Formats: sequence, C-alpha cells, structure tokens
Amino acid sequence: MRIAILVIVVLLIPATLWLLLGKYITTPPQMAGTLYQGAGETNLDLQSPDNVLLMDVPTGRVVIQMRPDLAPKHVQRIKELVRAGHYDGLSFHRVIDGFMAQGGDPSGTGQGGTGITLPAEFSTEPFVRGVVGMARAQSEDSADSQFFIMLDEASWLRGKYTVWGSVVEGMAHIDAIKKGDERTGKIDGEPDKMLKLTIKGDVAETN
Repeated sequence: MRIAILVIVVLLIPATLWLLLGKYITTPPQMAGTLYQGAGETNLDLQSPDNVLLMDVPTGRVVIQMRPDLAPKHVQRIKELVRAGHYDGLSFHRVIDGFMAQGGDPSGTGQGGTGITLPAEFSTEPFVRGVVGMARAQSEDSADSQFFIMLDEASWLRGKYTVWGSVVEGMAHIDAIKKGDERTGKIDGEPDKMLKLTIKGDVAETN
C-alpha cells in the first residue's frame, strides 16, 4: 500500500509542476549579475510626462504610466534602458493567453538581459489586467530587463514580483500580440515585437 502511494506521489509531482510553472513569470537561472546602484527615480509626480512610457507595437501605440512611487529603482533603470534604445525591436518571446505577455530579452530566448540586476521592490499593488511587472529568476533581486504586461488578473503574483507601471491607453494592442503555447507561452514562428519605446517627456522636449 505504501509503495502504491509513493508511486502515485512521484507521478503527480511532475504533472503538478507542469501545470504551475506556466503561471509564474520567471527567467531561467543565470550567472549573478551586478546589482544596480542607482539611487532611484526622484520625480514621483505621476502627472509628469517624464513618468509616461510610449510603446509602439505592430498594431499601434501603448501608453504606460510608470510608478516611481512603488518602484523608484526599477523606473529609473527602465528609463535608462529606454533612452539607450535597449528595447527597440525586441520580441514578446513568451505570451500566455489570459495571463501575460513577456518581453525585453535581447537574446529573444527568455534567458538574456543586461547583466545588471535590480533589488526587489515588492508592494501590495495587485496584479490586475494592464499592470506591468518585472520578471525575475529564483532570487528576489534577479530582475534585469525583462518585463511582463498582465492580460488578466493573477492574485498569486502579488508581493512576489515588482510592479513598476500600468497600461493606461492601448491595451487592445497588447491583447493583439501573438499568443504562444497555453502552458509555456513559447511562440510558434515569428513573435511580435516592440517597435520602439520612448519617454513621453523626451518626445515633448524635441517638438
């Protein structure tokens, strides 16, 4: 009887992991990067165009309200990467219908980044549709450049991943991003890409 129960448990563990792993936003284990040393964004005015991110995707423009009040270091780092052109042309390499769309990996495999990791800035902000969070590996302080946009609510992510923004316009364009495997999110064929990311304040200054 005990042997039978043990066999059942052994068989159930892989099946349970198979179902659960697709519902977390992770990056594979990587070599430890250098921890980001920025002091954090000091402009906490959510009405400031400097805290608005413009993301152009194949079907149109997405407007993201960044949240330096929740994650000042993440917002500061995102701004640095955007201004350096890091995200331009990168793919949404992992997209699970009804869950989230993940991108920001320069390798396009889900295993890449910049080599600079961010200290966790977890909050009680709920992970609802349109929220933008940072992907990470097992370590809480392992977020790099990959982020995800929620397609629906996922309460189990709350307090486990950093929220740094939310979509305020153009969510339909995120909904239109090519979906991947229902469990892993892996895209079959060519994935959709972020065409260009800009800070609204930078655009205003040049006009």
